[in-house]
Amino acid sequence: MIDVKQLNNEMLLGMLEDFAKNWLAHDGLWFQEVEAKFNMEAAIELDKRTWEKFTVIEAKRIMKRHHIEPNSGLEGLKKALGLRLYAFLNVQEIRNEKEDSFEFYMIDCRVQSARKRKQMPLFPCKQVGIVEYTLFAQTIDERIKTECLSCPPDEHAGKDYYCGWRFYL
Repeated sequence: MIDVKQLNNEMLLGMLEDFAKNWLAHDGLWFQEVEAKFNMEAAIELDKRTWEKFTVIEAKRIMKRHHIEPNSGLEGLKKALGLRLYAFLNVQEIRNEKEDSFEFYMIDCRVQSARKRKQMPLFPCKQVGIVEYTLFAQTIDERIKTECLSCPPDEHAGKDYYCGWRFYL
């Protein structure tokens, strides 16, 4: 057995990236199997149901590990968004910060970039994203509201960002 406490930071960071890639690969493979057996609509519906639970679990674990207090407002949410598992794989950006709101953009999404490279249509993740981001934000602070600015299959999605979200109090 490997004693992970003996591993150096470079090795641990590499393992974290591998874990994130493995999680994302499993998520994608699961989705593709459901889509193949049933159809895209069924796969999206089941995906939404899993994200209703997973995003809350992820937010709570991030809050606990990183000492983000409940109802910590937009500052707590910004910190938590940067600590999500796929934040280690995707390029994210916060823009238009105001006292009571900010916008969050997924500049490079590993899933969508792979589909683009394979000349496949973008994955229509808007329905799932609304569930995911709304519940993640509300777990951090129940006062936070979420608005989708653009997300596939929206026309703008994939031009200079894949999805954009506005969070506000």
